[in-house]
Amino acid sequence: MSEPLRGIIVSHAAVAQALVEAVGQITGERDALIAVSNDGCSLGMLGEQVGKAVGTAPAVVFVDLPGGSCLQATAQYMRTHANVAVVTGVNLAMLLDFVYHRDLGPDAAARRAAESGIRATRVFGP
Repeated sequence: MSEPLRGIIVSHAAVAQALVEAVGQITGERDALIAVSNDGCSLGMLGEQVGKAVGTAPAVVFVDLPGGSCLQATAQYMRTHANVAVVTGVNLAMLLDFVYHRDLGPDAAARRAAESGIRATRVFGP
C-alpha cells in the first residue's frame, strides 16, 4: 500500500474526538485517525459524515457500540464500499495497535486491532 490506511472513529457525543486526542498524545501521530460524532445528526447526516471521513481510500471504521446509529450509518455506507472494514466496541488499546500497523489492508488491520482491544480488556482486582 502506498498511502497509510485511514482510521475513522464514529461515536456518540465527543468520545471519538477524545480518543483521537489521546492516541495523538501517546503516539505523536496526529493524522492517523478522524473523529466523527453523531451529535445532532439524523441517520442520513451521520452516514454522509462517515462517507466524507472515509473518502475513497481503504479504511477501518471504529464504532463505539455494536448497535445504534453509529453502526447503522457505517453499515449503510459499507454496502457500497468494499474497501472498508468495521470494528465495534472501540477502545484505546485497539487504536494504538492500529496506528502502528496502518501498512496492512483494512481486513487485516481491523482483525489485529480488535484482537488487541480484546486482550487489553481485563477485570482487575479480587
